[in-house]
Amino acid sequence: MFEKRGHDHSSDLLSKPQQTHTRFERQSGKFSNCSERFLLKDRTFNRQYAHLYAERLWEVRPKVEIAARKKWGKDICIRKLHELQSDETCVVIGTLFKHMELKPSILQEISEEHNLMPQPVRTKFVDDSDKLYLEDELQRIILVGDLDVQRAVTGVIIAVYGKEPDDDRGKFHVEKYCFRMLKEQVPRPILEKDKYLILISGLELGSKEEQTFTLQLFVDMVTGMLGNSQEQGHCSEISRIVVAGNSLSSSTQDKDSLQKAKYLSKKSAAGSVEAIKSLDDVFTQLASSVDVDLMPGEFDPANYTLPQQPLHKCMFPQALRYPTFQTVTNPYDFTIEGVRVLGTSGQPIQDIIKYSTNEEPLDILEKNLEWGHLAPTAPDTLGCYPFYKEDPFIIEDCPHILFAGNMTKFDSKMFKGPGGQEVLLVSVPRFSQTATAVMVNLKTQDCHPIQFSASFTSSEPNR
Repeated sequence: MFEKRGHDHSSDLLSKPQQTHTRFERQSGKFSNCSERFLLKDRTFNRQYAHLYAERLWEVRPKVEIAARKKWGKDICIRKLHELQSDETCVVIGTLFKHMELKPSILQEISEEHNLMPQPVRTKFVDDSDKLYLEDELQRIILVGDLDVQRAVTGVIIAVYGKEPDDDRGKFHVEKYCFRMLKEQVPRPILEKDKYLILISGLELGSKEEQTFTLQLFVDMVTGMLGNSQEQGHCSEISRIVVAGNSLSSSTQDKDSLQKAKYLSKKSAAGSVEAIKSLDDVFTQLASSVDVDLMPGEFDPANYTLPQQPLHKCMFPQALRYPTFQTVTNPYDFTIEGVRVLGTSGQPIQDIIKYSTNEEPLDILEKNLEWGHLAPTAPDTLGCYPFYKEDPFIIEDCPHILFAGNMTKFDSKMFKGPGGQEVLLVSVPRFSQTATAVMVNLKTQDCHPIQFSASFTSSEPNR
């Protein structure tokens, strides 16, 4: 068994004289939180979202231009849309916009209010009639040719190579295209010993699918309450746990209670109260032994729009006593032992799946790196704060690990960039559905799932 160095746990089981297990001491890893750009300083919602698109184009365009000249030659002709000349082969840089007939709109809400025929409920909004447009500061043009409309999404900054034919004005025929170049990666440090990072998401406490027993098995494993001395020694090398969103279930959001009169709900407790207490107990056990970072998710009591702000610590009075417990933003960017880690609770990935034919989370994470953007569909179909002078979702520094939480299954692969960059892509599954956490070796970047299961059998007859 083991404990966190620098904390006194005189009441802990570790200090009891009858305990005969070997005692291991957990060593912390060097840590730095790099998520300051995701913290909202001025929460003003009276601005238009056009400023965010303009800032994204303004900031990324020079980098896309460098990539275009490197790919197609230094002397290539680069035009703005209003400068296009008929039948002239050139490059145009702008923002992709995907026109989708099936995309939800305000008309759906209006039809429901007036008892009109509602739009069908969909999980996918792609259709053969979808069109791609390229926009810059002044105008837009339809893109046709060598560009997969269904796999593309709104909000990506792209350079397209082709021409606008004289006999097909208003359409740019694309022959080739490219995105910005991924920034050079800071070399991954060489560690002398194995150190592990655990990624877990979708605990979803308060739901029918809540994995109470397997979650306790996970806690006992991390805190050294399970296994023999060799297994405990291995678990003592876990230096940090990141909980990537949806710690509470969607069922704890009792929307019906908001519409009831106050006297009807005065003596009834919210469904999230007991779930929060259970969550506080889980984090108290973990934080007594290891550093824990809690990210908000779609169903957690945080702001809905990205970037989600840290959950208020008053919800975790017991875990708050430990300096090893902290609530962080979503997206979350940090460095541990010199390894740069970036990830979200999964909303950008899920949104891209809805509005394109991309299905695999790892493929979308790879595209995030190629596009140089963590959430390109925000704010078109993904809610986000109306930033005015910056776009914090632009990937400026190439991470060593890029993850997405609340996916349907575990998966991982190594992405190798054109400049020799190596990024470990990780799909973190929902724990409530899979009882699986992900363990990443910071020394070797090996990644493997840890699955917990329990079966109860009884040889006694039923009474």
